[in-house]
Amino acid sequence: MPTDSRLARRFQELFHRTRRNYAAGHDRPLGGYLVAMAGFAAYAAAWTTAVRRLGRPLPERPEPWDVVLTSVATFRLSRLLSKASVTSPLRAPFTRYVGPQGPAELHEEARPEQGKHTVGELATCPFCMSVWVATTLTAGRLLWPRPTRTAMGTLTALAGADALQLAYSALVKAVEAPEEQT
Repeated sequence: MPTDSRLARRFQELFHRTRRNYAAGHDRPLGGYLVAMAGFAAYAAAWTTAVRRLGRPLPERPEPWDVVLTSVATFRLSRLLSKASVTSPLRAPFTRYVGPQGPAELHEEARPEQGKHTVGELATCPFCMSVWVATTLTAGRLLWPRPTRTAMGTLTALAGADALQLAYSALVKAVEAPEEQT
């Protein structure tokens, strides 16, 4: 047992020294990030296990259309989960409202408390969220192809509608601007 205790203490000292040297005086939650990485690895492993147990064949390579559909659906769902006003109750336990940020989106910051900061960063970062969303959509496409493609098609249509709404708003502003000058 004493050897295990010394080994654990050495790992702990190494981790603290690494965190201190890396942070350069800033508060960086490396331990939380390690937990998030382990959580993602377990999440991906669970999906992989489900796909293998059900005997679903893996495609030799992804079809280009599926990559495009997954990309756009991932973009839209990641923003919906991490930025939309309507999903703020999901983020609220881990974040603090700062203000509006773009059409129907919020700017929130991760709560600094231990255990909430890393989840708050993940929950408010569409880039971070997209890793989880793309993994989920890919697994869904392997396990339940038709409903997943239908959901991805809906998310892609929503992204297209958002782009059209923004383009329309910009067009209206451009047309109204010359009228205001006269």
